[in-house]
Amino acid sequence: MLMRDYKAHVEPTLADLPRGARGYQLLYTVVRKQIRTQVQLADYLGIDRSVIPYVVDDLVEAGLVDRRPDANDRRIRTVVATDEGIETLQRHEAAVAHAEQTFLSALDTADQQLFRSLLSRVARQARDHSRPDSGAGDTRRKAARSTPTD
Repeated sequence: MLMRDYKAHVEPTLADLPRGARGYQLLYTVVRKQIRTQVQLADYLGIDRSVIPYVVDDLVEAGLVDRRPDANDRRIRTVVATDEGIETLQRHEAAVAHAEQTFLSALDTADQQLFRSLLSRVARQARDHSRPDSGAGDTRRKAARSTPTD
């Protein structure tokens, strides 16, 4: 019920963004967290890797981000916010902050800060626990390649 009410306050502020809240999350992550590759974005946001290209495509089409070759590995395309994307994010951050303020209006300022802090901690922990163990997969692949054959 809490999440439904939060969405009812916040999602209308994001309705004009490509893919709504998901587009906002991706744009926010590119700009504020400086996570740039589609694989890293998928892992960080907990979005299936097959979905990320569609979200990025829509943001590219809207002029909010560009795909650029990575300086270190030209096979990799990085996602970079355009000036319009940064301005759009700033505008939407203000709208989201206002919607969240309305959503949390039953709490005083100190309780709002505490609520946000605790919720952020829980969200980070959930994200960290849900990430696949990338090291284990690499080890198995290395072991499979180095297995001697007779």
